[in-house]
Amino acid sequence: MHSEFHLLQDIVIIFALASFVVWFFHKLKIPSIIGFLITGVLAGPHGLGLIDSTGEIEILAEIGVVLLLFTIGIEFSLKNLIKSRKLVFIGGSLQVFLAIGLTFLIARLAGRSPAESVFFGFLVALSSTAVVMKVLQERAEVNKAYGRFSLGVLIFQDLIIVPMILLIPLLTGVSSSIGKDIGILVLKVVVVLGFTYAGSKFLVPWMLHQVARTKSQELFLLTILMFVLAVALFTSSIGLSLALGAFLAGLIISESDYSHHAFGNVIPLRDIFMSFFFVSIGMLFDIGFVLENAMLVLLVVFVVLFLKTFISGLIAFIMGFPFRTTVLAGIALSQVGEFSFILAKLGSENSIIDQKFYQLFITISVLTMALTPFMIMFGPRISALLERLPLGEKVRLGLKTPVLNEEVKMNNHMVIIGMGLHGHNVAKAAKSAGIQYVILENDPDIVRKEKEKGESIYFGSASHEEVLKQCGVESAEVVVITPSNSTTVYRATELVREMNPKAHIIARIVHLEDMDDVYKYGANEVIPEEFETSVEIFSRVLAKYLIPRDEINKFIAELRSDSYQMFRSIEKEVGIEVNLNLHFPDLEISAIKIDEGSEIVGKNISGINLKSKFSVSIIAIRRGDENIINPAAKTILQPEDIVYIIGTSHQISCASSVFRSVDTTNCSDAVD
Repeated sequence: MHSEFHLLQDIVIIFALASFVVWFFHKLKIPSIIGFLITGVLAGPHGLGLIDSTGEIEILAEIGVVLLLFTIGIEFSLKNLIKSRKLVFIGGSLQVFLAIGLTFLIARLAGRSPAESVFFGFLVALSSTAVVMKVLQERAEVNKAYGRFSLGVLIFQDLIIVPMILLIPLLTGVSSSIGKDIGILVLKVVVVLGFTYAGSKFLVPWMLHQVARTKSQELFLLTILMFVLAVALFTSSIGLSLALGAFLAGLIISESDYSHHAFGNVIPLRDIFMSFFFVSIGMLFDIGFVLENAMLVLLVVFVVLFLKTFISGLIAFIMGFPFRTTVLAGIALSQVGEFSFILAKLGSENSIIDQKFYQLFITISVLTMALTPFMIMFGPRISALLERLPLGEKVRLGLKTPVLNEEVKMNNHMVIIGMGLHGHNVAKAAKSAGIQYVILENDPDIVRKEKEKGESIYFGSASHEEVLKQCGVESAEVVVITPSNSTTVYRATELVREMNPKAHIIARIVHLEDMDDVYKYGANEVIPEEFETSVEIFSRVLAKYLIPRDEINKFIAELRSDSYQMFRSIEKEVGIEVNLNLHFPDLEISAIKIDEGSEIVGKNISGINLKSKFSVSIIAIRRGDENIINPAAKTILQPEDIVYIIGTSHQISCASSVFRSVDTTNCSDAVD
């Protein structure tokens, strides 16, 4: 009971401290992951020493990693995994073994023993699945080219951790039947993959269907959690990692009809437990050690980040990705991962590394993890700067990407940059209107898929003048720029304006704060996604209050022409006066069905004198499948017609009597 009380007390301390730190960091626009790491540093044994139950917190942290990998598996799906097998097994193996090899050479040059050098390679090769995928999910970039490459490599790293653990006894010089162990491991992997396939096809769809039929939210959530933890426990019990089991559980459920519902139920729990993971990582950080060894720590952090960025980027380049993707992928995988902690602990216990190196490694891991969100955030800007270097076309576009050799021969056409949802909709509208257009996209998979559909689409980066020239930007009448990344939008807008001063540039941005900058780079129109949604919602609100359509359109035009100043400065005097005409709070529109025996059956609208008797008007009639909008005065009323009338609630109540076969009201004919 005493230990349980301490655990509850520690959880309260973590939540209270994290709430303040994350709120403060949010004000500074610093990612929440950093806030949780700092919470761990402050609350941990090397900080204020507020936490006693470190072992229990680590267990909660493991649950967070399990739930994170589960949601990633749901989003990724089994079909995507099969499609990405080259990224997982070729890209992942090349990245891991090249990292081990280069680290081995550096360690040997530094005078370390062969066993130590190989072990250092193991530690450096692994990246942080939890940190990388958390950031990519928050940025909605898991399905982008560099996100898919990063996920493929991370999956292989989760697989390779088990052979690494098996090899540690060999590095210590202890005899081991390693060949037999590897054979058993391969057999285990085959069994797990067979279970994954069978589960996705037969077991899970049937199970979830039976649970869903109960319509019990509690039972559905319990079943999902039971399944995830059971699969993770199963893979862990046969020598594989918990995270791998959770990922496979997500893949299995992704093939069912209930994947979205499962995803939505697990998200809140995942976010709570993931906070424990990052806090537990921060608790390992020793500030005193960093201050005593500042130069050594900074040097090793720089070497690790540079080495891993170079290796991962090189592998992405070998796999055929364009330069921009290689830079982003290298940055995303540049940190040291959480599974390296397991290896480091085993290495310390087996005397491969001493205590000082163990603490140095923990410090490097925490610092590189903490830097990862910032590096991914600034990745597009870094890649844009590097792309200005004199690189060859094959480097820019990728080894396996065909270069656009012939320039597009069009005049007064439209160039669409980016084939996401917005680009696709613009292309569809252009095709319907008979407008000639060319699409430029930097994701080779999308280009290949759309080309098969017959789209006029080409691969390339809008950051390169030569690529834009070949798409006919110089003779285009309209250029639509749709990427979500602001740096890409800036660079593309700037280049298009330089190449074609007469082009009408329409740029889409995600955040309103980027709007003024895009105008400075030369855009004619900037569409901020978050505020266009507000405009659409508000226009429908006005329509609900029966504001005339021409006044709504005028208001929206004024709002856009003033750069959304009303929404941007809601507390200021914005200079747009819009009369909402909300002078009729009692005005209603009501639907009334005409009874068979009503006295008005067979009469026309003018003959029943609704307006003069009750001060109401008929604005529409629903007759079977036919809609009669604003019916003429001579329209004959028929039984079973549904009539829509407008007036106050009292007026409508009195008028309803004429539509019935029996008068049940006490209203007189004269109604104000």
